[in-house]
Amino acid sequence: MRYWFFIQCMHEPPPFAELHCRSNFTFLVGASQPEELVERAAAKLYSALALTDECSVSGVVRAHLAAREASLHFICGSEILLTTQRGHPHARIVFLAQNKLGWGNLCECITLARRRAAKGRYSALVTDVEGKNIQAPHLAGMPGCLALLLPEQDATTESLFAQAMWLKTWFPGRAWLVAPRPLLMDDDLRLWIVEQVAERTGLRILASSSPVMHTSKRKKVQDVLTAVRVGKTVATAGYALRANAEAYLRGRAALMHQVPAEWMEETVRVASLCTFSLEELKYEYPREVVPEGATPASHLRKLTYEGAQRRYPNGLPDKVRKQIEHELKIIAQLEYESYFLTVADIVHWARDRDILCQGRGSAANSAVCYCLEVTNVDPDRMSVLFERFISVERREPPDIDVDFEHQRREEAMQYIYEKYGRDRAALTAVATTYRTKSALRDVGKAMGIDPGKIDRLANTAYGTDEKWISEACLVEIGINPADPTVVHWLTLADTIRGFPRHLSQHPGGFVIGRDKISRLVPVENAAMDNRSIIQWDKDDLDSTGLIKVDVLALGMLTAIHRALDLAGAKAGGPPMRMQDVPAEDPATYEMICKADTVGVFQIESRAQMSMLPRMRPRCFYDLVIQVAIVRPGPIQGGMVHPYLRRRAGEEKFDFPNDAVRQVTERTLGICLYQEQAMKLAVVCADYTAGEADQLRRAMGAWRKRGGIEVHERRLTERMQKNGYQADFISQVLVSIKGFSAYGFPEGHAASFAHLVYVSSWLKRHHPDAMLAALLNSQPMGFYAPAQLVRDGREHGVVVRPVDVTISEWDSTLEEPAHGPASARWDNSHEQPLRAVRLGLGRINGMREEATKRIVAARAEKPFASVEDLAMRAQLDAHDLKCLSGADALLSLAPDRHFKLPHLWTVKFLQAGQGLHY
Repeated sequence: MRYWFFIQCMHEPPPFAELHCRSNFTFLVGASQPEELVERAAAKLYSALALTDECSVSGVVRAHLAAREASLHFICGSEILLTTQRGHPHARIVFLAQNKLGWGNLCECITLARRRAAKGRYSALVTDVEGKNIQAPHLAGMPGCLALLLPEQDATTESLFAQAMWLKTWFPGRAWLVAPRPLLMDDDLRLWIVEQVAERTGLRILASSSPVMHTSKRKKVQDVLTAVRVGKTVATAGYALRANAEAYLRGRAALMHQVPAEWMEETVRVASLCTFSLEELKYEYPREVVPEGATPASHLRKLTYEGAQRRYPNGLPDKVRKQIEHELKIIAQLEYESYFLTVADIVHWARDRDILCQGRGSAANSAVCYCLEVTNVDPDRMSVLFERFISVERREPPDIDVDFEHQRREEAMQYIYEKYGRDRAALTAVATTYRTKSALRDVGKAMGIDPGKIDRLANTAYGTDEKWISEACLVEIGINPADPTVVHWLTLADTIRGFPRHLSQHPGGFVIGRDKISRLVPVENAAMDNRSIIQWDKDDLDSTGLIKVDVLALGMLTAIHRALDLAGAKAGGPPMRMQDVPAEDPATYEMICKADTVGVFQIESRAQMSMLPRMRPRCFYDLVIQVAIVRPGPIQGGMVHPYLRRRAGEEKFDFPNDAVRQVTERTLGICLYQEQAMKLAVVCADYTAGEADQLRRAMGAWRKRGGIEVHERRLTERMQKNGYQADFISQVLVSIKGFSAYGFPEGHAASFAHLVYVSSWLKRHHPDAMLAALLNSQPMGFYAPAQLVRDGREHGVVVRPVDVTISEWDSTLEEPAHGPASARWDNSHEQPLRAVRLGLGRINGMREEATKRIVAARAEKPFASVEDLAMRAQLDAHDLKCLSGADALLSLAPDRHFKLPHLWTVKFLQAGQGLHY
């Protein structure tokens, strides 16, 4: 062993690159965010930093962005434990992506390991790296990757030598030994073993601190996370805890006294071999969406104008034609045609199968999306900005959210998997993070705090991002805020808020690629069957150029579809379509103004109902404002009451200049939409398009933590420089900050307002069809079925009980039946209302399979008795109990004294009679 540290004491620290570093995306191991590690490495003047989370690259996007800001060379990699076919450990390797080929191979290797194991686990086999896996023979030797061998804590010279020789065989010229320096009592022995193996194999040695935190101050956090991982308290975790706090990013001056200079310098040489950057990734669209002989641009133009003829049968308005040409020009300039075609293909497939769907969000700002039938917001009725959706200056990927009927959304998802394959389509992930309550619970358990105390605090905690749990809250539930244990508990819990806990699946954000998605980002199993997710959070996709299509579920679309079908059937004609609903119906708006909105979309809550008589919506754009204004963003931003006063003419207002007037004139000088906030930043504070986009992202990030201070200062300074008054500046800042608590873009509000109007029109003119549709679409909405039934009766709808001799599974409409005199409006001028027969699906515990047997047996001939029903429909005691409990058997057993389950019936069933139990 050489005593190099005596020689190096007076020298300048040699350059160093940390090539084995794990963040908190190695869940419950790493105790620092990727950004914190990058900032620390840059502050310590590291030459480079490699993020190597275990069998994961979930944190590399965030680290890449932070490294770009800090001008630090960043390397993508991953630590993987290779095992034999029988599950025995073989070697722990750190793979570093040397180039784009290496990145693709690394992602595919991680995918193989994750896909063959349950969610949250992995199984990486030696045969994968040896190319013996028939699914990926090209992974032999992991071309484009460098391999670093990590010695196990109990490694011997013989075991490490065997691993090193295997590594040298499969990675000739691309293999190194890592010499960790945890500063434990056996460090000298461990380093001696590494040196001996290096001399015998010819492999070079790399120095590493193997950090799991950016500073030693995070040791307590790391201990808590370890205790949570092993399911023990910190006091009982024992050897599972790290012996010291040295697994952090140490300064180069400290390292030079702990390892030879040549080991540190070798890390820099290895880092120089890794030139890959995430900016090299280029998303490629599927080929299937463009027919042979056509280009994406020509095919998109063809579909757009074909759709325009259907949307405008009386001729395309000049305003819309100009808007279409403007949009097609921008789409072509950014080469996004295939994205629109991919979304249109999914939507057209759904419509061909009579699945109601509608695009929303910023896509509602697009005339092209309207003509493609992706959205239902007519640009001729709205004045929305396409640049909020796609901008040449921002050059950000488009994002279209498509809502499908919630009972049939799964069909659309499986269509995507079937068309593109599981290797080309995957859901994006959502990094589930610690929030206030979950952080309090996990840290409290790890510290051994009384469970009752944990529950009291977690159940009543009202800490926010800006203000942590107050002393008043603690005193209120009988916890001493001065108790050192409590202070320590709250400090640690506050630190881990925002830490990722695990990856979960996005509700429906699909990433679809031309080739294997696993060559761009690893794919792993989700908790649900037949689901796979990529390892990047949805917020990381924009930074890497990956484009997703959101395939989401919306219960109201199911209800509207069913109601339109029933309304058409009442008239003896074909099912109605959403475009058949007449626009701007005065009777519908009159109903809305009275807050008679139980069961309709969005405006059915108590908060919305209390606002409707004050807003008194009289046109479609009023509904857009109504949807947007009752949100935490406008409410916390103090926008609601000023708008109502101005709308009622009770408050005078003026605009500082014409630029501000143009942005907020339609909303009476009030900032109600996110894009208005972005526009105000541009016109008032000289924000560039890129800065405005950063502001948009920050408005979402403020809900998590941080980001507000930078924009507050920037906006204030620039608006003061441009001569705006302090009151106006304060109003703008409060409004913008309010959107961090959830506000709507205008296009999003417009899409939802369309569903508000359609559902309200159905409730006003077809309350019977709407009630049956709502009952058949459960579970959904704000109100329970019993409340919907009561509201339907108040509107003149006769609701008839479940009857096993009549009812289907769904609730149905029966012969016309006039409502009681207490109906809220006169329907005499319209088609008579029909009665709603409650379906067997309304019975708690009733199984659909049993209902199908009942309906099939009833179609053959009517039931003569309960016994006949039970025998012919093969019902068991559970089914009969459900039916009798709901009074569905009264037509067969009218005497309530014989209501099932009755002794004689149970004995009859138990006698056999060929029934199934």
